[in-house]
Amino acid sequence: MTGISNLEASILGLICERSQYGYELEKTIEQRHMRMWTDVAYSSIYYVLKKLESKGYVTSKKEIVENRPIRKVFSVTPEGRVVMKEKIMEVLVEFEKHVFAIDLGLMNLDLLTLDEVLDCLDKYESDIDQTLEFLECVGEEVAANDGPPNIRALVRKPTYHVNAEREWLKEFRQEITDHYRKKDNNSKEEM
Repeated sequence: MTGISNLEASILGLICERSQYGYELEKTIEQRHMRMWTDVAYSSIYYVLKKLESKGYVTSKKEIVENRPIRKVFSVTPEGRVVMKEKIMEVLVEFEKHVFAIDLGLMNLDLLTLDEVLDCLDKYESDIDQTLEFLECVGEEVAANDGPPNIRALVRKPTYHVNAEREWLKEFRQEITDHYRKKDNNSKEEM
């Protein structure tokens, strides 16, 4: 296991591409829609840069640009490049288990009526549809910019996951409806 977190690797990977300053990193993160797959917040960029620098994975130098404040430009060190390569190899071979909040709701679904369940599932489907719309727009933008295969894959991967979730939802909606109706029928027969 490498000595850097996924958050640190997100920033270090960008610096491995080219030397950058904090605000420039933020613009790259926005432009690449990296927040679709990483938890890097604007407020954490400088904290992570400081951490990477203290570990010796990046160095910084002050740069003076005409009529602008002095800025710190960060560059990767040879050790930082090695650690980043190790991190890439580590994450590419590991299938990661995901924990979804909806699973808590599924576990305790019997506390709701069928109407309440179906109302929640309708809202969940609406959220899925909005997510797919967003992913489609990002995919079109990446395709229009002739993005490299790894960047196109970053857009396609969540699209496949969300489409699979939609298929699961369709099956589950029917299954849970049948379950509640059967339960209601059994309750009526017992009376």
